[in-house]
Amino acid sequence: MIDEKENVGDAEASQKKLTNWKKPPTLMNLKQDFSDGQIVQKTYVTLINGWLDNLHTRGAAAIKGDGHSSKIVPKLIRKQAEWRYAPLSEPFLSTEDLFNINPVTFEDVKGAKQNQILINNQFSTVIDKQTFIDEYVRTAVDEGTVITKVSWEFKEEEVEKTVPVVEYMPDPEFNEAIQQLMDMQQSSPSDFMAQPDEMKRALELSIEAGVGMRPNIIGEEVIKVTETLYNKPALEIINYNNIVFDPTCKGDLRKAKFAVETFESSLDDLRKDGKYQNLKSIIVDNADIIGAPDHAFNSESNSFNFTDNLRKKFLVHEYWGMLDVHGTGETTAVVIAWVGNVIIRMEENPYPDKQIPFVVSQYLPVRKSIYGEPDGALLEDNQKIYGATMRGIIDLLGKSANAQTGISKGMLDTTNQRRFERGETYFFNPGLPPQQAVFTHTFPEIPNSALTVLQMQNSEAESMSGVKAYNDGISSASLGDVAAGIRGALDAASKRELGILRRLSKGIIEIGRKIIAMNAVFLSEEEIVRISNEEFVPIKRDDLPGNYDLKLSISTAEEDSNKAQEISFMMQTMGNNLPIDVTTILLAKFFELRKLPDIAKIMETYKPEPDPIAEEMKLLELERQKALVRDENAQADLRTAQAQLQMAKIQTELAIARQMGSNADQADLDFIEQESGVKQARDLEKQGAQARAQTEMSIANKQMEGSAKDKEFVQKMILQQQKADLEKARGG
Repeated sequence: MIDEKENVGDAEASQKKLTNWKKPPTLMNLKQDFSDGQIVQKTYVTLINGWLDNLHTRGAAAIKGDGHSSKIVPKLIRKQAEWRYAPLSEPFLSTEDLFNINPVTFEDVKGAKQNQILINNQFSTVIDKQTFIDEYVRTAVDEGTVITKVSWEFKEEEVEKTVPVVEYMPDPEFNEAIQQLMDMQQSSPSDFMAQPDEMKRALELSIEAGVGMRPNIIGEEVIKVTETLYNKPALEIINYNNIVFDPTCKGDLRKAKFAVETFESSLDDLRKDGKYQNLKSIIVDNADIIGAPDHAFNSESNSFNFTDNLRKKFLVHEYWGMLDVHGTGETTAVVIAWVGNVIIRMEENPYPDKQIPFVVSQYLPVRKSIYGEPDGALLEDNQKIYGATMRGIIDLLGKSANAQTGISKGMLDTTNQRRFERGETYFFNPGLPPQQAVFTHTFPEIPNSALTVLQMQNSEAESMSGVKAYNDGISSASLGDVAAGIRGALDAASKRELGILRRLSKGIIEIGRKIIAMNAVFLSEEEIVRISNEEFVPIKRDDLPGNYDLKLSISTAEEDSNKAQEISFMMQTMGNNLPIDVTTILLAKFFELRKLPDIAKIMETYKPEPDPIAEEMKLLELERQKALVRDENAQADLRTAQAQLQMAKIQTELAIARQMGSNADQADLDFIEQESGVKQARDLEKQGAQARAQTEMSIANKQMEGSAKDKEFVQKMILQQQKADLEKARGG
């Protein structure tokens, strides 16, 4: 142990310093965490190896007989697993969009939509969803635990590219082309991105200058351009032998302080990756993978390796954990990798969530443990008993002389025995007839107790795993074709299966959350994501961060069938009373549940072609109703006019009556005044008043005439006085 410490210290001293941390960890401490975690890990590795041996009937599960007995081991656990794979993987693969993302706040609506488009596209194009989900489900069913590493892959290279030399000149006639480019940028971003660089640059300059800038190519030049080969998330199912977790996390990976992964690599692979340094200090011969007994190799043969140092495989340890590297008393998320005693990577955790980049999903959870259990942990004893009984039955049949014939020695002489063997007519001893002297061996009867044991083990295995045999299946018929039987069938299989599916889907959701966080940091400035053959949506990196409610579009076949039956029953009950729009919605959902997405899409967009005769009848009926309304309105207007006319006539008659009354009163008044002499007196008074008025008017006229003469005399006297004064002034 002292020599190893000295070697580690010497190796660290000769290496290039990779960080400016105040308190960098020592390789000895990192290896100590790794070795301490291996103590607990090896316990689960032993259990998982045993479950896999029983699944594949190898290793400890194989029978090492004496050569005369049966060695068969029935694959009871494998049979149960085969009936698990498809029901658990199909819910993930049966839908085109794996994720549904809902915003938590109003501000996150746009980001949720963009994230949903992006992550579903990544699972459809960047990630091989079919292969990943199959491996994910099979690993969970076989081993009870599936460990997924979520990482980001980025690679770029510098290439020489011939580009045109362009000058831009203002040209108002080019405004129309600029407007077309602006429209294309909004309506079809993919077509816009396919335009030449000089046209996109012309658009930018035109917007800045406020006038169309026409690009003119005046030559060519060769420049070096950095091109991105790929920039994408990556998912990898990690072998349970090759990762060690913090044993103190009590089953919650978020509380784990470290995780160490071992993987195979070479100098060539590490150099191309670009994240690793100090590669010249690696002694390849001392880090050969053949000398790593605790590592599970990815190659077919553990004994093969390349001979040249550039391609020769060696083991890399990568430590993800929380350490106080700045000496502040607070831990920081870091990643450190080493080969042998050479540290080749040391930096802070590059991922945005600052968590260990692993997601662990359990098939059957174990309390306070990261690792889960498969069905094989429950069925191990059943398979052993089933196998022992089956081997006994096979030995019983295999050791019998089936179809072998025995003949009594005294029945035939030598000549007749040859005739018997040739199938010819022969003569036998009358004292020993053939039906007594000839015996044909047959298989012995299998005891009913053995068959009962086989059936009992099958039933117990099915009840423990929740998977029924193929010939019976879980259906309402096996439990009574009644409502209680149907509920029992769903309780027996669907609910147990749904519980497993929820645990697996939780892992997929955690994977999705990590990818969303990485997209917001590592994604290129603008990714054009295909939605359909015509519609394209630009994804802005600034739109990706936010709070989202991530869900999976999954369900079991039994649940879908039950929902489809309820929709069918409802449509039968309602009959033709449902509107056509509601009917198409229900039919679309029905076909979606029946896993017929093409027909469901047709039903969603279905618009029934109108019957021309029916449409014409509707128009005629509409015109008829309008005519009836107009007739009713006209009649109402006529009645209103008639009422107004009657009111006018009434007013006229009343006016005539008032006028006649006034005339009668006037006649009566005239008669009274004439009889009493009042009228004559009034006439005399009027005439007297007129005479007095005329007399007064004459007097007024005469007065006015006198006044005018006096005024004229005064004016003349004034004029004469003025003239006399003027002449006097001149004489003086």
